[in-house]
Amino acid sequence: MTLSRRKMISLIGGGVVLAATASAGGFLATRRPTRALAPWSLAGTYTEPRMRALSYAILAPNPHNRQPWVAELQGDNMLIIHRDKSRNLPETDPFDRQLTIGMGCFLELLRMAAAEDGYALETELFPQGDDGPVALIRFAEGGAADPLFANVFDRHTNRQGYEDRPVASDAQAALAGFATIKSDPADVATLRTLTWEAMAIEMTTKHVMMESVELMRFGKAEIEANPDGISLGGPFLESLMLAGMLSREDQADQTSASFKQGLDMIQKAMDATPAFVVLTSKGNARVDQINAGRDWIRLHLAATGLGLSMQPVSQALQEYPEMAAHYTQVHEMLAAPGETVQMLGRLGYGPAIDASPRWPLETRIAHG
Repeated sequence: MTLSRRKMISLIGGGVVLAATASAGGFLATRRPTRALAPWSLAGTYTEPRMRALSYAILAPNPHNRQPWVAELQGDNMLIIHRDKSRNLPETDPFDRQLTIGMGCFLELLRMAAAEDGYALETELFPQGDDGPVALIRFAEGGAADPLFANVFDRHTNRQGYEDRPVASDAQAALAGFATIKSDPADVATLRTLTWEAMAIEMTTKHVMMESVELMRFGKAEIEANPDGISLGGPFLESLMLAGMLSREDQADQTSASFKQGLDMIQKAMDATPAFVVLTSKGNARVDQINAGRDWIRLHLAATGLGLSMQPVSQALQEYPEMAAHYTQVHEMLAAPGETVQMLGRLGYGPAIDASPRWPLETRIAHG
């Protein structure tokens, strides 16, 4: 279905979507993917210490919500953590850097959750080299609770537009211990332009965009069948689906009104950004990437505790040929010589949002 952007807006405003909603009766009132969100309410309900800690760790942010972690329980106190390489993102993350950062987020939440129960984790990263398990972990007594852990259930990646007000100076000072904060208007304007241009490249480069399209989950049924990838759900989006205005085919067609409308909505949200956060590292080995993930989740938890929202906008950090110029530009702006920019994100006061779907913990456990 091809509609002009103006025609699509007029149909929405004129009642086509409302009519579709009404004709579906109570259908749209039950569009929340309850089963796919259940891991959030089940976190902490396990009695076995490793399973309890893992139930929190699976709530960690990760690229394209691929949730690539797999845990193998050994003996009474050991864990082997693997990264499921069948969940790789070869187009947007050809060197698995961002996926490794996601594993760092997972490991840090695992550590924090174990500490809540009085366990310290003795962790050996990449015990068999970069191509083997991510970590060998032993649970030992002695963990000290981390105050940031209190924000675990409230931390969500917020892709909405943020309020038109600066981030409070005391909040910036508090977060400066975790990352570099960019709030100067000139810097913010430059980064808004750079991050939007990088996003547009990702969305209009066919081989890259199709990787995302193939991971889109349209509506509650798809989300609950595959609670990973890019979730497109909720009453409004499912209304568009019912009205024939949102489909996987349209998202794969850059000339469709649906695709263009989506691009406009993303740009509007990204423009509503009062500040940015930056994480860099002196090295870019796998351990450096894991540590960047640990730092990112701690930063996000701290921001959440201050009433702030965050979203990674790391498209300019991706390492495929079409992004090379923006990769160079972002490093010239944000990194010292020899450093790697590991994460770049939006920061501001955002609206309340729901959690992201997760696979049940039991599906992330390896059975040898």
